[in-house]
Amino acid sequence: MLTDSHTHLNAEQFNEDQDEVIQRALDAGVTRMVNVGFNRETIPSSIALAERYDFIYTTVGWHPVDAIDMMPGDLEWIEELCKHEKVVAIGEIGLDYYWDKSPKDVQQRVFREQIRLARKLSLPIVIHNRDAHQDILHILKEEKAEEVGGIMHCFSGSWETAKQCLDMNFHISFGGPVTFKNAKQPKEVLAQVPLDRLLIETDAPYLTPHPFRGKRNESAYVRLVAETAAEIRGMTLEEIAEITTNNTIRLLGLK
Repeated sequence: MLTDSHTHLNAEQFNEDQDEVIQRALDAGVTRMVNVGFNRETIPSSIALAERYDFIYTTVGWHPVDAIDMMPGDLEWIEELCKHEKVVAIGEIGLDYYWDKSPKDVQQRVFREQIRLARKLSLPIVIHNRDAHQDILHILKEEKAEEVGGIMHCFSGSWETAKQCLDMNFHISFGGPVTFKNAKQPKEVLAQVPLDRLLIETDAPYLTPHPFRGKRNESAYVRLVAETAAEIRGMTLEEIAEITTNNTIRLLGLK
């Protein structure tokens, strides 16, 4: 009973074999997948995918890398789409200081607007954070994000950062990088996160876990993340699968 809490099955990398990829996930014991729509192109296709499969849900939001492309009316569009029964969160939203397509001030404005929308709609948020820990924490606090909470997607920060996120009502989600041999910090954080706040994900087709690192990721590989989490926590795969699935169901209101 595994759940992939963050995947991109509508990405172009799956154009040739999307149905087969989804079937492989089911065969691997993945019973629910949360697909993430994050810009003008991927939001409609993510919703369409969730409409096709009972066990796939979707989020809608505007990715920080694409913040500069957000036009007047797009926030209202996202708000309208949040009425859809398969939309379970706003995201992925946040800050990305690695890529320089969108200026930091534009990213921060778009991030704040979407947190405010989430609070208005009482929906959790999915946070993308790359090289922006302090600004992410600052904005989450200023915008009272603890009112809705959500997911720190593919968490890469320190335990000190994780504790501040936990204090703001967020769950901590781990993906493929925690399986890497040199992933000392993610493993240390995973060892300490309260079990009722722990999630797992793939971020497929990106961030492929060991031993498939460098190849296309897919939702079936969330099992490898669960196996690593079970080893770190001294638990069985089945226990980690049940805990993380129940956490995702409770947070996002999945069926």
